[in-house]
Amino acid sequence: MWVLVFFDLPTDTKTHRKAAARFRKDLLDDGFAMFQFSIYMRHCPSKENALVHIKRTKRALPKHGKVGIMQITDKQFGMIELFIGQKETLPETPSQQLELF
Repeated sequence: MWVLVFFDLPTDTKTHRKAAARFRKDLLDDGFAMFQFSIYMRHCPSKENALVHIKRTKRALPKHGKVGIMQITDKQFGMIELFIGQKETLPETPSQQLELF
């Protein structure tokens, strides 16, 4: 399962820029990786684990701007066609992650 977070946050004031930077940092601290400039993704081994990370993302939402959260399966993620320029590239494979309980 993959969790994608995409957002459009205001950056017109110092306060907005700080909130946007904080939100991106929170995503990175929670194991998300940048897919594109305003799209971050994270592989989760189960739906339950995905829900934990979605809940954390919701707690970190800034007061202003638009944020979307999407869950897709590994199969759906594998069907993404990615291009750098006109050259097709392969989607990122999930890294092994050790979870301690």
